[in-house]
Amino acid sequence: MKPILLLDLDDTLLNTNQDVFVPAYFQALSTGFNPRLDPAAVGRALLTSTAQMNQSEDFSRTLREVFEVTFSPQFGLDTQEFDSHIEKFYSQIFPTLQGITSQNPHAKPFIDWAFAQGFRVLIATDPLLPRAATWHRVRWAGLDPERFELISTFDDFHFSKTHAAYYAEVLGRVGWPEGPVLMVGNDMERDILPAKKLGLATFFVDAEPGSTSGPEAGHHGNLQDLRRYLESTDLATLTPSFKSKESIMAIYLSTPAVLDGLLRNLTSDEWKSKPSASEWTLTELICHLRDTEREIHYMQLKLFNGQDEPFIPRPDTGVWANQRDYLHEDGLAALREFNEARRVNLELLKNTSEEAWERKARHAIFGPTNFREIVGFMTDHDRMHIQQTYALLKKL
Repeated sequence: MKPILLLDLDDTLLNTNQDVFVPAYFQALSTGFNPRLDPAAVGRALLTSTAQMNQSEDFSRTLREVFEVTFSPQFGLDTQEFDSHIEKFYSQIFPTLQGITSQNPHAKPFIDWAFAQGFRVLIATDPLLPRAATWHRVRWAGLDPERFELISTFDDFHFSKTHAAYYAEVLGRVGWPEGPVLMVGNDMERDILPAKKLGLATFFVDAEPGSTSGPEAGHHGNLQDLRRYLESTDLATLTPSFKSKESIMAIYLSTPAVLDGLLRNLTSDEWKSKPSASEWTLTELICHLRDTEREIHYMQLKLFNGQDEPFIPRPDTGVWANQRDYLHEDGLAALREFNEARRVNLELLKNTSEEAWERKARHAIFGPTNFREIVGFMTDHDRMHIQQTYALLKKL
């Protein structure tokens, strides 16, 4: 499998100096979003709406939707008006901020080298801005946005980089590939620590003005150092582990977000498309996930309540597609129902004590196990079916 590089943008590939850029950006947006509105009120609404995006763990709403539902009602804007003002600002005013930034002279040579080496290179920038703004910033760095398989924006991502689930969503959106993954960034709180919580290897970029590193940074340096590190490292050692409680919870939270991002715009024909006789349609796949969540995962989680070393059965779900006639269901409705079942189970997990995560059990297939491993099996199941979903979408 091709190794994956997740690269932060600001002060990693693009010299931004956030202490200068962010105030200038908020000032420009406050005054330029809609001249008829009070800039001070717009500024306050921007801060509130951005805080809501940072806090959101709603896997059914993109960060754009979180922002709009917080921001627009304060000014009586409907979706069409909001979109019109946003588009105008980012096409006409936002580009004037380029002068605050500067190109990192090592960025393009590193990117060219990484592609030449066969890496899958993703821009893992905090998805708090729309696609237009993010693509501007990639170009300011001297890079072509079209080269990258994925660039995260608030239009189609559900978590900010304060959450380990963001990193799970990134990997899910490119099909949950197996093999080495490295997160590269300059912000300890948003790039390094959340990625480590998921189980990813990290490289801390500490060469820009104002950046600092400490023992928690691990491997660190500038982009030239990063290249030397990758050239001298056994890349297999960068293969992530998803066995910790934090990792398991991040993946379990991210799965509905990944499916929403991959499937929300499908046509009815695409939901029903069957590439071969041996493959499920996307509708059948989501129905399987929904019923497994409702009937298998929920049952397994509840068995641990008040029982010492419960026996965990594993019914045969492979026959459900035909027995329950999944093919003729509504795929989008099944996805919504899966989301609701996942919310119920997430609440059960959030209310499970640290001690209970190590409670022992006996699994019908895997034998002696514990609660953490059982939930890990659930996230393995998620990842497998996201891989399947991604492969089916490639065939449409």
